[in-house]
Formats: sequence, structure tokens, C-alpha cells
Amino acid sequence: MTFHPQLHHIVPTGLSGETAQTSGMTRVEAISGKTVGSEALWMGETHVSASTASDNHHHGESETAIYVVRGNPVFVFYDEESGAEKRLETKPGDYVFVPPWVPHREENPDPENEAVVVIARTTQEAIVVNLPSLRVDNPI
Repeated sequence: MTFHPQLHHIVPTGLSGETAQTSGMTRVEAISGKTVGSEALWMGETHVSASTASDNHHHGESETAIYVVRGNPVFVFYDEESGAEKRLETKPGDYVFVPPWVPHREENPDPENEAVVVIARTTQEAIVVNLPSLRVDNPI
């Protein structure tokens, strides 16, 4: 056994699409249990094509951190207090935090450019539960 484990370098061409998916977007993984043996972290990218919205979904017990790299994606969730959908409009450099079990979707209103975000989760694999609606009494 090596005293110091090795570092792993993942280049863009090494990203894997062999992860959980949601219609309307493409997830690729960089850091996970499968790719580097991570025990408590998942990290990758999400791409949403121009004029496209993902299906509604949540990420189970995972907390999700999002960093906007390119485009102006909109993150939509149902706000129980107001009884309406809320929209977080973002731009490159913004961060978004998605708590566990919160139904949401990503939209890319730009008619010409793809939106790209980097995501990190607190589980080593991508948990994705696709949903028929944002308004779910018990998404668990």
C-alpha cells in the first residue's frame, strides 16, 4: 500500500456520459466512485442546449453545488410559501445551492447558445430522481 495515494487528472475528453440522466440535459461525470474511486464526492458538468428545459427532478439525499460556466441558465423550483414556481436567473460566475430532495429543473432560454454548469454533490454517485411535477407532496 502506498503511503500517499495518487492524484487523478481528468481532461475534458475524459469526461464520462455513463451517469444518471434527465431528459433535456446531458450530465457528464469527472470525479466519482467509478472514475477515480471517490468515497464521498461526485463532480461533473451539465449541458443544456439552446431553447431547452430539463425535466423536473431531484437528487435524493445529495446536496448539490452548481457553478455557472457558460450561458444564462434558469433554475426553477416550487415555492410552497407563495404557491408558485420561482425562477433563479443566473449568469457565468454565479453559484446555486440545491438542498437534498428539492424538486427543480434547469432551463436555457437562450435561442442560440448552450448553457454549461459544473456540479458537485455530497455523494460519490449522481443520484437523479426524475419527476412528473415540481409540486410533489413527498419527493422522497
